[in-house]
Amino acid sequence: MSDDAGIYRLTNEIALVQTLDFFTPIVNDPFEFGRIAAANSLSDVYAMGGRPLTAMNIVCFPVKDMDKSILRSILQGGLEVIHKANAAMIGGHSVEDPELKYGLSVTGIVHPQKFLTNAGAKPGDLLILTKPLGTGILATALKAGVLDEETTRQITELMVTLNKGAAEAMAEVGANACTDITGFGLLGHCLEMAKASNVGIKINTKKVPVIPEAKTFASMGLVPGGGYANRRFCSKRLEIDPSVDPILIDVMSDPQTSGGLLISVSESKADSLVRKLIEKNTPSASIVGEVVKKLPGIIRCS
Repeated sequence: MSDDAGIYRLTNEIALVQTLDFFTPIVNDPFEFGRIAAANSLSDVYAMGGRPLTAMNIVCFPVKDMDKSILRSILQGGLEVIHKANAAMIGGHSVEDPELKYGLSVTGIVHPQKFLTNAGAKPGDLLILTKPLGTGILATALKAGVLDEETTRQITELMVTLNKGAAEAMAEVGANACTDITGFGLLGHCLEMAKASNVGIKINTKKVPVIPEAKTFASMGLVPGGGYANRRFCSKRLEIDPSVDPILIDVMSDPQTSGGLLISVSESKADSLVRKLIEKNTPSASIVGEVVKKLPGIIRCS
């Protein structure tokens, strides 16, 4: 399995959830970069059904080439999001490095019998995606200097939004499996879930939430290299109906930063979970596919 975080049982009631993530800047504003990196790191705990408790900073900083005020802004942004997660910042470590990087090591808790993995999807389940796709493509457009300020603001707010409400909704309604959509894109993480659960997955591409501007820039060729790598990785296990727009497949392969959760839930609970997600500040939550017994390890897009 390729789960989002490690689980270590302490008692019959408490298990630790532990994860670590950090990366280079994807936006120009250091404060917003800190917020995004923190939300991204915390997401793996939420994907396991856990609750973050503590976080530690991981910093690589070119101290001879950048003003320390930049580092201060990054850490302030990270701290703001950590506090929104009701977690505590308890320290961290920094090294001098020519390339700026930032993220968190996060520890959370979950009941040992209630954590979620990507291996629990069951035939008949419906799949719910909680955030729209396209942040990788739009971050590429930002680096190219062609993204307008309003879209930049929109994708930043999307990436800094915690999956906290989504995790709470899952806990209240119940789910069978979960993963967060990050570097492997929707298709890559669907494939991981399908293989781990020994099931097939059918995706209704018309139901997949997408940031509208992402399709525009993808059609211009502004697709990150990781998107092409994800497409190649999935290609032998991917079946695409000829009617599906190829640009949409590019978006579904797009590496996401601090993306949404992909939740596998029994059909009887799916509508209730969508309603609960919307109540908990997850307005883009949508049923995007289904889990099938046939086609194990195959993703079919129609």
